[in-house]
Amino acid sequence: MLTSKNVRPVQILLVEDNPGDVGLTLEALKEATLPNKLTVVKTGVEALSLLRRQGQHIGAPRPDLILLDLNLPKKDGRKVLAEIKSDENLKRIPVVILTTSEDERDVLESYNLHANCYIVKPLDLDRFITVVKTIEDFWLRIVVLPKN
Repeated sequence: MLTSKNVRPVQILLVEDNPGDVGLTLEALKEATLPNKLTVVKTGVEALSLLRRQGQHIGAPRPDLILLDLNLPKKDGRKVLAEIKSDENLKRIPVVILTTSEDERDVLESYNLHANCYIVKPLDLDRFITVVKTIEDFWLRIVVLPKN
């Protein structure tokens, strides 16, 4: 049986510009039973720089999972998703859209761009934490992720 000492932390990239949502995500993942390392970037440009290990992100670990907001400064999440899924080196990283938008056009466009799932952020604090824990349970415990 594997213990948390035998398992490398799951690398999670959170692309989110709202400090409150970042804090809630951090709090929810602190309680995770599976070891994880959360990296947070606030813009789509920085997310792509990190994923491509450019500039200050040379040597950054490759994320196992990306939590991506759609409404970001500099380069919105739709464009970031399109670039990730069209890049041969990045396209296998699962991308979970985690956004406030319930607009059917955003849902459809995200799936057309090959998002792995689309989740609307709940406004209620407890439900938000439950959503993050559910993401953790599904994507980090049940799903088998590629090893790069």
